[in-house]
Amino acid sequence: MPPPKTEKPLGSKAYGSIAHLPGSRLGAGDHKLTDGQDRILCLKSRDKHDLIIVREKLDGSNCTVARLNGELIPLGRAGYRAISSPYEQHRLFHNWVVENESLFDFLNDGDRLAGEWLAQAHGTRYNLLHAPFVVFDLFHGQARALDDELTDHCTRAGLVMPHLLHKGGPLSIDKAMHLLQGEPGDRRNGYHGAIDPVEGAVWRVERKGVVDFLGKFVRPDKIDGKYLPELNGGETIWNWRPTKKR
Repeated sequence: MPPPKTEKPLGSKAYGSIAHLPGSRLGAGDHKLTDGQDRILCLKSRDKHDLIIVREKLDGSNCTVARLNGELIPLGRAGYRAISSPYEQHRLFHNWVVENESLFDFLNDGDRLAGEWLAQAHGTRYNLLHAPFVVFDLFHGQARALDDELTDHCTRAGLVMPHLLHKGGPLSIDKAMHLLQGEPGDRRNGYHGAIDPVEGAVWRVERKGVVDFLGKFVRPDKIDGKYLPELNGGETIWNWRPTKKR
């Protein structure tokens, strides 16, 4: 059995929530962007200072790697140590981070790196084409790093990021989903080996050197957690399992 949950090393959740664009499937506790924010992301920017970046949205467990007081700490979204989780997928995340510690050498004290842990299928199955941890955010304290900085770190370290769909002005939801799915008959389904229909996309706007806000779109027909054993009759479906050492 895993050790009991203790205090949260960060003193808070490891990652918050991202507001939804119009038509996105809302889950319990989710919230929507304002009409003005929708417009900036999808229709018309405020001025030349808005930079819109859109990446594929992946469907796994939100996990974080933080460096605090010199210690590299794998965390679940709620902010507890991953090793203390009652769920095997999170303990596997802890082990994976420990075994791949050198990937995170660029993290300074107080930094944290958030990503999607895709080892276990939640609402989407994957035939993974890469490592099971896909990085989407870097924080220096409470400040989000710009996409270019995160991309540079990940490229140098060999970490995977969600596929970049667009960088420039506003991008409509229809265009983003088209970029993910392609023309009828293309059989494109995102860029990370999704077996089921791709979940959606995440928009971010950077303005004058800071990340202003994020928004996301999730397919309206997407069923959260349909492959989790709590909902599917008890079967655990793995996208990835560690290779046993001989």
